[in-house]
Amino acid sequence: MLSQRQKKLIASMANKKFRDEYKLFLAEGPKIVSDLIVSGMKPRLICAAPGKELPKILIHFEIIEISQKELDSISFQITPQQVLALFEQPKYTINYNAIKQELALVLDGIQDPGNLGTIIRMADWFGINNIICSKDTVDVFNNKVVQATMGALAGVRVHYADLAEFLGTYTKSCSNPVYGTFLEGNNLYQEKLLTPSVIVLGNEGRGIRDNIAEYITDKITIPMYSGSRGSESLNVGVSAAIVCAEFRRVEAYSK
Repeated sequence: MLSQRQKKLIASMANKKFRDEYKLFLAEGPKIVSDLIVSGMKPRLICAAPGKELPKILIHFEIIEISQKELDSISFQITPQQVLALFEQPKYTINYNAIKQELALVLDGIQDPGNLGTIIRMADWFGINNIICSKDTVDVFNNKVVQATMGALAGVRVHYADLAEFLGTYTKSCSNPVYGTFLEGNNLYQEKLLTPSVIVLGNEGRGIRDNIAEYITDKITIPMYSGSRGSESLNVGVSAAIVCAEFRRVEAYSK
């Protein structure tokens, strides 16, 4: 059974102010919690309700047993998933020497938690180690973001920075291309795609800001299929996956 103090701490994870103050974040579900632990994340508190057999990794940790009713009352999910845990937030610093030797993503003002979570999950799939976000991008430790990553959060370093400052330093330290996704750009499948490099993805509504676009050396776009009925644009998470898949395909076949 959880104490009132523990319940208040869990409830406070809905607010970025308290996530930052306590340096914690919430994760729910046996798979996500166990995946984060296996990847090296440090749990501060784990609680579980009766149900299916828990992942074996959890037997190495103290688990607070709670009732289904108690889980329902503290969970942030419409359908609670048996296990809930608080984790310590990882601390990362931007390593320019490492980033300029790999493919990295830059996110300019992504607002939707589901989009950021999807991009992190996709980045982990394609072996992208670093994502640099503008300071107004949604918080990576937002509960909806964490759930959308499906445990991939531990595999990708997510940084928050002044993007103009980051790209200014990056472009001065190396000659790598800086690609940006635009509605009007060069055809992704006809462009020379080089790795190491950086790919900039813009806000869901306004796209990439002008002061960030100044650092972009190559504007790219995903061409619309000739039989398309004219959708205005692709979801940024979908766009990120298509673009990164093509970069990795080109990289693989150029070796």
